[in-house]
Amino acid sequence: MSASVLLIEDESDLLELMEYHLQKAGFETTGFLSTKRVEQFLEEEQVDLMVVDRNLPGAEGSEFVQKLRDKGIQAPVIFVTAKDSNEDIEEGFMRGGDDYLTKPFNMNELVLRLRAILKRTRNENAHLLYHRDITLNLETREVFVARQSIELTKLEFDLLHTLMSHKNSVLNREFLLEKVWEEEACFQDKTVNVAINRLKKKIDPTKTKNYIKSIWGVGYTLC
Repeated sequence: MSASVLLIEDESDLLELMEYHLQKAGFETTGFLSTKRVEQFLEEEQVDLMVVDRNLPGAEGSEFVQKLRDKGIQAPVIFVTAKDSNEDIEEGFMRGGDDYLTKPFNMNELVLRLRAILKRTRNENAHLLYHRDITLNLETREVFVARQSIELTKLEFDLLHTLMSHKNSVLNREFLLEKVWEEEACFQDKTVNVAINRLKKKIDPTKTKNYIKSIWGVGYTLC
């Protein structure tokens, strides 16, 4: 079961050990010793799971996760921490945790817990697509940016859906015309350009997030 896992753990030896065991179990891992660059990373990359310590330099782990939740980042989180009182555990779940594992712990148990979370969330969220803080609900055709509902036309929704379904690719205008407009009429390249610009204005009205990048002479991609 391949999945990407982000780990935040300030003990370098433990971080290295977790990465070793998770990679051996088939996970792709990215490790951080603090929360310092995590938000920027999550703005650029999507992860399937996060493993977060609570005693971190410069930030308390559960408070940091709560901050991510407020920004619309919904990747499941398991806290791995020495904070083991009933109050600590309740606080961890209240602030956005999906599971809680106290130190010291067995690496095999961590792997099993991550697989269980991944299996559950993938089944529950099969109708959802994510990119950074954008959530696309294919069942209700709703779009949320940082948890705020955004009104899109059918064409704009289908255009965003196509981009998010091919997020690692540059899509040329001909491909987008075929997938979104379905060759209902004779359209020109500028048809795509106009629709992309309208979509950009709706999902990024302040022009600060730059979700969609234009590749000159080729097409468009998410970033």
